Amino acid sequence: MALDILELDRSIQIAKEAVLGGADWIEAGTPLIKSVGMDAVREMKKALPGVRILADMKTVDTGAMEVEMAAKAGADIVALLASSDNSTIEDALRAARKYGVQIMMDLLTVPDPVKRSRELEALGVDYICVHVGIDQQMTGRDTVDFLKEIVKVVNIPVAAAGGIDAVTGADAVANGAAIVIVGGSIVRSAQVTASAQKIREAIDHARISAAPKMSREEEMIAIFREVSGPNISDAMHRKGAMRGILPINLGIKIVGKAVTVQTFPGDWAKPVESIDMAGPGDVLVIYNGSNSISPWGGLATLSCKMRGVEGAVIDGAVRDVDEIRALKYPIWASGITPNAGDPKGMGEINSEITCGGQTVKPGDYIVADENGVVVIPKERAYEIARRAKEVEKMESRLYEEIRRGSTLSQVANLKKWEKA
Repeated sequence: MALDILELDRSIQIAKEAVLGGADWIEAGTPLIKSVGMDAVREMKKALPGVRILADMKTVDTGAMEVEMAAKAGADIVALLASSDNSTIEDALRAARKYGVQIMMDLLTVPDPVKRSRELEALGVDYICVHVGIDQQMTGRDTVDFLKEIVKVVNIPVAAAGGIDAVTGADAVANGAAIVIVGGSIVRSAQVTASAQKIREAIDHARISAAPKMSREEEMIAIFREVSGPNISDAMHRKGAMRGILPINLGIKIVGKAVTVQTFPGDWAKPVESIDMAGPGDVLVIYNGSNSISPWGGLATLSCKMRGVEGAVIDGAVRDVDEIRALKYPIWASGITPNAGDPKGMGEINSEITCGGQTVKPGDYIVADENGVVVIPKERAYEIARRAKEVEKMESRLYEEIRRGSTLSQVANLKKWEKA
């Protein structure tokens, strides 16, 4: 289990729970080592003396020095980057033999991993790690596909790392992995021991999954339905959230592609015409620009519902709120008014618009819940969905630690990270 978090005390607690669930090795991850130095290894070894400790140094230079440092702190295995020069690896291997530790080479971002794996085996390293990094995972690169390339060309043990859970862990072992390195699926779980047990059980009875894979879009939509608007906002570094647009009906969430409408105060022709162009999986996103004259009411809402349109987001006022609520249809708006406008027909459908202060293009993804509305550019939608899921996992773990008696400031270790 890989501990890629910043706080040592939290890491030790999570590691103990993971070992109870069946983890054989504990990895002091690079972020943890950068945060607290060799104490990450030293204290982990003290807390878990019978467990093998992997120090993920990601060394690219001074190989012998860093191996010696990790070994003296208590590491059993030291990870270097496979992109290191051979001279660095050779010196690291000399130090490893001297201090009785093993060397794992991480293929992260190596241009020709097959060729490099053969070279590394010839140099005498102990393990090769097929690693799809967190940022690469967010774009959809698959660890098991990468693994299949490498196990064919080397005879030393191969580890699989990057987005591993019970399903992919079992798939990795079935496809030749000797080691699976699991991070977020355990570390960010509210129930670490149970999550570790689930993965342990899966890899101990590994077989290649026969279940068909979801398409990227299916996976993305499923994630957007699971995570919250705040999770997505965090994943986008506080970008994408519309201002001043709130739900008319509470307890409803929508996910879909934007059909955009540019109109003028009170002109309801284009908003109503856009209903005929939309269908299941679409969200109408309308700029009207007035909170005193409405382009939308109960009849438009019923029309939308009958066509199966996912919902509507309106930068402007709506009316007939009692009817909209009775229909339980998802509408977000910036205001409420009894005043209706007129169908003048000005504006256009499916052009780039600004709604709630956010640029929205046709086909961008819209996620709206009780927190408000978030716009996700279609070009980055899959990546943002994956990042939002990681945010959700981390929050799940923090909730559990707070329930156990920590405060938020203690869990986040705010005092350590305040600017001096």
